This record gives sequence, C-alpha cells and structure tokens, in this order.
Amino acid sequence: MDMGFSLEALLPSLSSVAVLVVYFCYLAIAGSILPGKVVPGVVLQDGSRLHYSCNGFLSLLLLVALLGIGVKMDLISATVISGRGLELLSTTFFFSFLVTLALYVLGRNSKRNSSSLKPHITGNLIHDWWFGIQLNPQFLGVDLKFFFVRAGMMGWLFINLSILAKSIADGNLSHSMILYQLFCAIYILDYFFYEEYMTSTWDIIAERLGFMLVFGDLVWIPFTFSIQGWWLLANQVELTKSAMMVNCLVYLIGYVVFRGANKQKHIFKKDPKAPIWGKPPKVIGGKLLASGYWGIARHCNYLGDLLLALSFSLPCGFSSIVPYFYPTYLLILLIWRERRDEARCAEKYKDIWAEYRRLVPWRILPYFY
Repeated sequence: MDMGFSLEALLPSLSSVAVLVVYFCYLAIAGSILPGKVVPGVVLQDGSRLHYSCNGFLSLLLLVALLGIGVKMDLISATVISGRGLELLSTTFFFSFLVTLALYVLGRNSKRNSSSLKPHITGNLIHDWWFGIQLNPQFLGVDLKFFFVRAGMMGWLFINLSILAKSIADGNLSHSMILYQLFCAIYILDYFFYEEYMTSTWDIIAERLGFMLVFGDLVWIPFTFSIQGWWLLANQVELTKSAMMVNCLVYLIGYVVFRGANKQKHIFKKDPKAPIWGKPPKVIGGKLLASGYWGIARHCNYLGDLLLALSFSLPCGFSSIVPYFYPTYLLILLIWRERRDEARCAEKYKDIWAEYRRLVPWRILPYFY
C-alpha cells in the first residue's frame, strides 16, 4: 500500500465536505417538511415530552429516487461515495468532533432548567465530553439526537449502494455481495418503516448527547457497519447453496427476535394491557414486562441484533477475521450496555427489578448468559 497516497486520501477535501453538507441539509429540510406520523416521546421528569415526526422512510425513498435520477442524468456518479470513502470518513469524524465541542461548550453554559436542556455536569472533563451534558439539544428546531441517528442509518445504506455500484462497474458482483446488500437493505428499510419504535429506545430517552452518540451515529454506524461490503469489493467469495441457506436462516431468526422484541416493548409502553402472543401480559410491579420475548431474557432484543450482525458477515466466508469486526464489536458493546442497563434499572426499580431478575434469570441468551 502506498502510505503517502493513503495519508492523502484521509485528508478532508472540498468535495467530501460538499457531499456531507448537501446530505445534512437534505435531511434537515426533508425531516421538517415531509409528512409523517408524529409520535410523542416519553414523559420526562418535568412532565414535558418531545414529539418526533417519523418521516424517515419517506425521506429515504425520496433521496434514493433523487440520487437515481441524478445518476441517470449524469449529474452525479453512483460511486461518489465508494470512490472517496476515506475522505468522507475523515470529514465526518472532524464534523463529529466539532459538533461535540459545540455541544459541550453550549451545554456547560446553558441556563435552561427543562429536562431536555438542563446541563448535567460531573466536573470530569472526559466523562462530560463522552456522555454529553444535555439530554435533547436542538438546533434550529431540529432534535439533534434523533437527526444524527437517522443520518447514520441512511448513510450506511448509501455507502452500501455506492459499493454495490462499484462492484457492478468492476464486473465482480458475487452472490456474497448480493446477500450482504440484501440483508442490510431490508434491515435499514425496516428500521425506517418502524422508525417510531426508535423513540422508546434507551439512547433516545436516557442517554445525553455527547461524543459517544455523535461519533457512534455519524461515523461508527455507517463506516464500520459497511466493512463487509468494502471487504467484498477486494475479495471474491463464492458460497455454496447450503451456506447461503444457513446464512438466510440466521438472518431470519435474528430479524424475528430483534423486531418482535422491540415491537412488544413499544406496544407495552403505549398500552400496558395489550395482549402479548395472544395472552394478557405479565407485568412486574405494574412497570416491567415479563411476557413474550421479555419473559425469555431480560435483553433478548440484543440477541436478535447479534444474530443480524453475524448474518451480515457470513457472506464473506471464513478466510479473514476482518469482516467479523462488526459482530465482534457489537458483542462487546451490547454486553457492556447490558451491564449499564442492569445497574440503572436496579437503581430505578429496586425491588421490582430484583423480582424481575428472579422471574427472568437470563440476560441475553437463555441457558447460556
């Protein structure tokens, strides 16, 4: 590898800045004007609640259509992302750093006392920088936390589509690439189709907006979740029919568990009496759902997420550990997050949580962990 070329490719360029600016401007405008279901967020400590316009699915389809027209009319190249991946990575990283710096400075100086904007300062610079100071900071009326996670998930799809276009242009499109692209596309489209479920996740309702979420949403999600696609561009992998069938089965099981668990939790929060698997839900202390997937493991949605991550890597075969970075990282992350969730829930629900743990002893994988 030419190190000089690699270092040069890592430097942000005007074209990569332009791509990022246009992308963010589109998302801000489309998110503000396109129709979508308005979903109320959770009730905060001061009794207030944010409302989210869940028009991400329409925003995504419209952008895909606009880019398709642009490619057809030779106004833009289908490989605009895959041709400058390192540039966009570094540009997005610097943007994340600057945004976090602004959030830190503005948060420390905020005089607002609402639950969304009240500053939470520990005095530990690294802690406050990493975890953030304000719960729901906004810019020009845009909720930044919801905006960034939307940008990251869409960015993942567009990186993949550009990788697919380059694979076709290079004449090395394989069954492995098709499987990877198909699995990711279904997952991302499903995410935006059920975007309202995101409003009840821990990241949205409890995590403050600091470098952990900004970098995670804008850099980590799109650029590391697409590692398998980048790897397949440089490595030809031909799978047997049985291997492809197993891969599809892992994806299907992961999807059913992931989507089913998140759907049950979201419905329960809206209507605690709604049936789960055709039966009245079992509720601990009037607060904790112990039916359906949530009666099998306390964080079984993480199991579904891990199986999906594994299915994204299996099309790459087993000749290298590089494509398995994502599921490996996710396993470490989710175990760490599960431990944090357990500590928070134990503090928040006390005896109710202890009873739930006795009733549902498994954390993620039944009979194993």
